[in-house]
Amino acid sequence: MYTVTVTRDFVAQHWLTVPDPGPEGDLHSHHLTVEVEVEGEQLGEYGYLVDIDDLKAAVDALVDRYRDATLNDLPEFEGLNPSVEHFSRFFAERVADGIETDRLDAIEVTMWEEDAAAASYATTV
Repeated sequence: MYTVTVTRDFVAQHWLTVPDPGPEGDLHSHHLTVEVEVEGEQLGEYGYLVDIDDLKAAVDALVDRYRDATLNDLPEFEGLNPSVEHFSRFFAERVADGIETDRLDAIEVTMWEEDAAAASYATTV
C-alpha cells in the first residue's frame, strides 16, 4: 500500500458548546496541525499515487478557508460542537472532493490541537 502525506499548520478559533465546558466554553484559539494522508495500491503511469501538487492545492484551499476563522460561525459546524473530531471529518470529506481519487482507496486526516492531542478521521473513497 502506498501513502502520500501533506502537513500544514494554521490557527483557528472556537468555543465548545457542551454542558459545563469550563474555560473551553469561551472563544479561544488553537494552533492546529493537519496531516492529510491518502492511500492506494496502484501507482499511475508516471509512478505517482496522486499528483502531490493537486493534494497540496486541495489542502491549502481548506487551510485558507479555516485559517483565523471561528469554527462556530461556519455552516458545516451549525448545530454541532466544533470538536477536533468533527473538524477532521469535514477536512477529510472536502479533500476527497478536491482531488482525483480514481487510484485512492482511503483518506485519513489527523488534526492536532497544539502538540498535546489529536483526532483522526479515515474514510474510503
